[in-house]
Amino acid sequence: MAKGDDIEERLIDFAVRIVKLSNYLPKTQVANHVSGQLLRSGTAPAAHYAEARGAESKKDFVHKLKICLKELNESRVWLKIIARSEIESASKLQNITKECDELCRIINASIRTTINRGK
Repeated sequence: MAKGDDIEERLIDFAVRIVKLSNYLPKTQVANHVSGQLLRSGTAPAAHYAEARGAESKKDFVHKLKICLKELNESRVWLKIIARSEIESASKLQNITKECDELCRIINASIRTTINRGK
């Protein structure tokens, strides 16, 4: 499996975990709002990464990776909001938050590597 395939699979697995988490959260007005935001930002990175892999240029590749990273960063914030507002316990969110952080570092490193190779 190519390195890009592995990252894409991790992003898809992350999206599936977000879907399951969103479905699990309580059905209150606040939880529904936060869950919807997390669902949008948490499922988008896999699709943006797939688009980046089919980019037409290095510039396009970096742009799409940056969008992927922005969505992951947004997801991290929503996960923190869920924990701090006690919609779900921080301990139950620890693994998914850790994966989000790791994916952010991987995508950020890919951006930096691509930019540095262009110089």
